[in-house]
Amino acid sequence: MRLAKFQLGQVVRHRIYPFRGIIFDVDPVFNSTEEWWESIPEEIRPKKEQPFYHLLAENADTEYVAYVSEQNLLPDTTGTPLRHPQVKELFVAGADGRYRAKFLQPH
Repeated sequence: MRLAKFQLGQVVRHRIYPFRGIIFDVDPVFNSTEEWWESIPEEIRPKKEQPFYHLLAENADTEYVAYVSEQNLLPDTTGTPLRHPQVKELFVAGADGRYRAKFLQPH
């Protein structure tokens, strides 16, 4: 098992599909249903032995939760704020534009 490349609060974008999001949880290896995995087209189906990320995701039309393999994520460097309504529930935006998990904030 290898260490996750991305971290909680990091904004990422999908390598293939036009969406971006913020990481709110990480699984060290695939941890969803076989049906979910098989629903991914075989030519782009990721390996299970890699970190998978839970994202508060958004595209041009909507906001949702996504589960994405590490191989299909890239850092999002646009600096554009996220509009997903749950971002403010889980994260605090820092002056540097980075997001920090609220549960990790000192009180």
